[in-house]
Amino acid sequence: MYIGVIIGTVVATRKDEKFVGHKLLLTQPVNVDKEPIGEPLVAIDTVGAGIGEFVFFTSGTAARYAANKPNSPIDAAVVGIIDGVDLDKSVLK
Repeated sequence: MYIGVIIGTVVATRKDEKFVGHKLLLTQPVNVDKEPIGEPLVAIDTVGAGIGEFVFFTSGTAARYAANKPNSPIDAAVVGIIDGVDLDKSVLK
């Protein structure tokens, strides 16, 4: 799993039929300090997340199963909204 921030939504009037009825979120991967890392990606929403929320997401086969659509072209899925992180940086080297 990875952490990210929802930075927008994606609206597509024409899309794979397996996406119909699901919200698509533009998700910016971030590090533990919420600094952007890498490029934003589109993830299917499985938890009702919204813009500005700190989330965790998964990719690949795990994303398809999280969305309960194992035979779909889903590559990323938001699977949780993070309320807080308790990080002890002293254990990091």
